[in-house]
Amino acid sequence: MDKTEKYRLLTEQIRSLIAGETDAVAVMANVCAAIHETMGFFWTGFYRVVGDELVLGPFQGPVACMHIPYGRGVCGTAWEQRETIVVPDVEQFPGHIACSSLSRSEIVVPVFSQGGEVVAVLDIDSKDLSTFDETDRHYLEAICHLID
Repeated sequence: MDKTEKYRLLTEQIRSLIAGETDAVAVMANVCAAIHETMGFFWTGFYRVVGDELVLGPFQGPVACMHIPYGRGVCGTAWEQRETIVVPDVEQFPGHIACSSLSRSEIVVPVFSQGGEVVAVLDIDSKDLSTFDETDRHYLEAICHLID
């Protein structure tokens, strides 16, 4: 099955999985588990906006950074810019925060409230360079749009 078909099925699975659930942490937990299991990424998780920083939320993978300041690293920059950031090589991203030396590429997608505020970011890391492309961006943004 190609990546587009995997994502299409994953999006439908997540839509059904979270339908009617009102607890944001429970939703994030199952969303990151579904993405991680289906796509086989190195690290998949959420950072929640708490005050002026991102705080580690539900995730799948090895231990991670627990606090990320606004505007710092890929996650903090995606929050600040309010847009998805795809990083083909994390070593080339100025100010990258290395939670794991095994991470080589990354995508970070903001999660918006119904009022348009960033409430979290979905952070996904790969052990390989240039893992993420426009297909990942499209479907992960669609999945994050389901979380509101």
